[in-house]
Amino acid sequence: MTTFLVTGGAGFIGSNFVRHVLAHTDNRVVVLDKLTYAGNLDSLAGLPEERLTFVRGDICDAGLVDSLFAGLDGAADAVIHFAAESHNDNSLTDPRPFVDTNLIGTYTLLEAARRHGTRFHHISTDEVYGDLELDDPQRFTEATAYRPSSPYSSTKAGSDLLVRAWVRSFGVRATISNCSNNYGPYQHVEKFIPRQITNVLRGIRPKLYGSGANVRDWIHADDHSSAVLAIVRRGRIGETYLIGADGERSNRDVVEQILTLMGQPADAYDHVNDRPGHDLRYAIDSAKLRAELGWQPTYSDFASGLAATIDWYRENEAWWAGSKDGTEAFYAARGQ
Repeated sequence: MTTFLVTGGAGFIGSNFVRHVLAHTDNRVVVLDKLTYAGNLDSLAGLPEERLTFVRGDICDAGLVDSLFAGLDGAADAVIHFAAESHNDNSLTDPRPFVDTNLIGTYTLLEAARRHGTRFHHISTDEVYGDLELDDPQRFTEATAYRPSSPYSSTKAGSDLLVRAWVRSFGVRATISNCSNNYGPYQHVEKFIPRQITNVLRGIRPKLYGSGANVRDWIHADDHSSAVLAIVRRGRIGETYLIGADGERSNRDVVEQILTLMGQPADAYDHVNDRPGHDLRYAIDSAKLRAELGWQPTYSDFASGLAATIDWYRENEAWWAGSKDGTEAFYAARGQ
């Protein structure tokens, strides 16, 4: 039975991956998570305790990280590195945690992987590529040059480059995936889709940055999880794979679709101050992943995935209610 060490496994995408692994394999999972505000042990509730171990700790803690790697069989087991500071607005307010976690934390993990010969998969983002013009027919590919625009995306770009250097210089058995915007259950209410859903549930009008013309390429978190599992199992060492589900939508379209699905007028939202340096458009070409590994998304219909996500937040208010007031106070202070 293989053991996966999953960093950031109590966060949004990490917890969805843990749930996917436990549902679709016989693997054991060890979760390492610092439990910052974005980590939530309730996101792992109900999972089989005999196959799941939780360790609270910081990926920058070299001693702790080394002890966890030492417990793995480097020939068979793997580390899947989700842990990251990931919110653009927060990176504009205080960049330092992004440098610590995304750069120093990734370095610490890579050094442990080098010492122990452990298979390593690094989770990254399409935001490292910067943005595209709204009318640009091109999409991001594995060959697209890096052009990050925020402290968040620049530190993720730096962490990607560290992984590539450790593969080439030290022979670390690593792969990288850059994914488009995720949505689904267990996502913190500071993020775009759950913020709008929970606003409607609370009787608050949704908020849209600027004109709302900015385009994001959406993928359900469970599809992201299945792609990562395919890369860990069959991906070529040293390679980067882009993960996307052809889900391009403008932010305005997403807000209006949420409102319609929740029985509200499609125009019942407010425009607020735009984010500084707001990227225009992200778009992923996942042809390499699909051709090499035979992966396909399950949630190819964005509307049905969004409806299921709305249902989850409606049915799980206890999970998100404690974070909602503080999140809205933060945005109100910024005029957003």
